[in-house]
Amino acid sequence: MSMSNQPLISVIVPIYKAEKYLSVCVESILKQTYRNLEIILVDDASPDMCPQICDEYAANDDRIIVIHKDNGGVAEARNAGLRAARGELIGFVDADDWLLRKCMQYCTITC
Repeated sequence: MSMSNQPLISVIVPIYKAEKYLSVCVESILKQTYRNLEIILVDDASPDMCPQICDEYAANDDRIIVIHKDNGGVAEARNAGLRAARGELIGFVDADDWLLRKCMQYCTITC
């Protein structure tokens, strides 16, 4: 199946004080076997290096969108990501988690 026939999946990652885990999380999303993704990193005014890490990833991959917002908690960060999402399917990943390589591929099979 060509990428144009695959539904776009918006993966939303709310981020706050996750500097220690963020790169593992984002790398696991970038390495998905399913490629038609937009990755929305929502920086919830994290006081560590997370805002800079997010911006560096966005500068290197055009599938990544970064939202910097005032701190409002994880639910508000997820909602900000939802407002920006363009995908037919939505996935949420916490910044201290990671995905197995075929996770998004399996999601499209079961949806």
